This record gives sequence, structure tokens and C-alpha cells, in this order.
Amino acid sequence: MADKIKFVLALLLIVAGVAGFYLLGNAAMVLRVLCVIAGVVAGAAVGWTTEPGKRFAGFAGDSWVEARKVVWPTKKETLQTTGAVFAFVVVMAIVLFVIDKSVETAIYSWLLGWKS
Repeated sequence: MADKIKFVLALLLIVAGVAGFYLLGNAAMVLRVLCVIAGVVAGAAVGWTTEPGKRFAGFAGDSWVEARKVVWPTKKETLQTTGAVFAFVVVMAIVLFVIDKSVETAIYSWLLGWKS
């Protein structure tokens, strides 16, 4: 029950920040944006203390650790892979063009006799 109350409070803080943006319509834009940022940060801080918030924080931390373990390709590997994909696309475009024209010729010239 306490988590639900905290979650509702977090949502209300975010809504209050957005409402402050519109209520301070004549104020400087920096102040209005800071109001929204403060509402989101306060809502996130309250939401972080809930059980789902703690699970999300753990998941985000684990995801960050896993992302650091990824072996990213080098520039050379990226260019080679991109070149291979580009070459494959060009070859497939030519093959499909030849097939399309062959089927077109077969249907229109030989089967229907529309082209002479």
C-alpha cells in the first residue's frame, strides 16, 4: 500500500512540475523549464524508493554492466560489414531487375502478344 501511495505522490510531483510550467507563463523560460525538471527529478526520487523503483534501479545497473561487456566492432570491421551489405543489395537489385524484365517479356510478348 505504501508503494502505491509513493507512486501516486511521484506522479503528482511530475504533474505539479508540468502545471508549474504553464502557471508561470509570464516568467522566464529558464524558470519554467527548471520547474518541469524539478518536478520530474522529485517524482523520480520518490518513485525510486518504491519496490518497483528499486527493482528498476537494479535492472538498469545490471544493464549498464552488460553493455560495458559488449565488444564493439572496430571502424574497419564496420566499414567491411557495411560494404558487404551494400554489395549484396546492389547484386540483389540487379537480380530482381533481370527477373522482373524476364517475367515482363514472357507475359507481355510471348503469352499475351501485346508488345512486338
